[in-house]
Amino acid sequence: MRTLLVGLGRAGAQLHLPVLEGARASAPQLFDDDPVVGCDPCRTPERPGLVVRTSLEAAAAEVDPARTVAHVCTPPGNRSEVISALAGLGFRRMVVEKPLAVDTDDLARVIGLRRRHGLWIAVVEPWLTSSLTARLMALVRGGSLGEPRSITLVQNKPRFRRTLTTTSHRTAFDVELPHGVGLALRLAGNARVTHASGSDLVVGRTRVPRMGGARMGLRHTNGTRTEITSDLTSPARERRVEVRFENGAAIGHYAISADDPYSQLTVTANGQREHEVLRDDSLTEWMIHAYRLFQGGRDQHAKNFSVACDVARLLSVAKNISAEPMIPAAREPVAVRVPGGVRVV
Repeated sequence: MRTLLVGLGRAGAQLHLPVLEGARASAPQLFDDDPVVGCDPCRTPERPGLVVRTSLEAAAAEVDPARTVAHVCTPPGNRSEVISALAGLGFRRMVVEKPLAVDTDDLARVIGLRRRHGLWIAVVEPWLTSSLTARLMALVRGGSLGEPRSITLVQNKPRFRRTLTTTSHRTAFDVELPHGVGLALRLAGNARVTHASGSDLVVGRTRVPRMGGARMGLRHTNGTRTEITSDLTSPARERRVEVRFENGAAIGHYAISADDPYSQLTVTANGQREHEVLRDDSLTEWMIHAYRLFQGGRDQHAKNFSVACDVARLLSVAKNISAEPMIPAAREPVAVRVPGGVRVV
């Protein structure tokens, strides 16, 4: 298979491209030897292994859509537009960054495009191929700790520079929470939203609405309750999951970045504590798995696509509930970033 990267911002150039390099080295039988083709209207300098074009039409002329996986790495607000344009150019296999859609209307458009054009869509969700997730699933299914009662997910990181300089995300719900919601559904099954809230990001006199953090609660059909929080003003990075069972608890820490691809798991039960460090290059493993399924003769991504749709629906409900964000008190007027400039409030 060949690769087309649509969007060479952080997701495309800093995540997908280096991960693809690692995947091609680990599983060369899955990938063509030709360079990756990138598409971005703000032309990015070419480098070894990457050919850049400024339009989809020009990029599509460099590859055969029938044997190419198109990666949609553009901001979440225009997913359906990009997918529609790619489908019109003949692409059928697509890797789409999370979240799949920002609201239920956009989700309906993506679902319609997938059905109409027979698209095979893999939504990026490395936590689902993580070694840590596999261990947590084994604990849930094994039953040695009893039934899970609650799941707590904390996804914190400082995100000031990107939030202040780009408008790629509209709310904090679209940044880290798609990972957490997907993990909760994998561990405990179907759920509904019980509560949600959000906060603004404030730096001096500048305020970015709904980008400071997000919180949401889920109640699963099996009775398990999940609480997910994400603070994008945190001074430290943390991706932690805690599952409390009837007879014990498991606390996991996902790898913070590709610089140190290791996760950790601590299980406590019957007064005993076991700690384990896991090799966990989950995004590379996810990419290899996705391309392997793309080589099959049918859409084997359908099940995970369904989960991605459930994640998008739950996040849409949470965003609607939290439509009035919790705004930290400000002693002085602040400059609010809006499309086209700022206004003082």
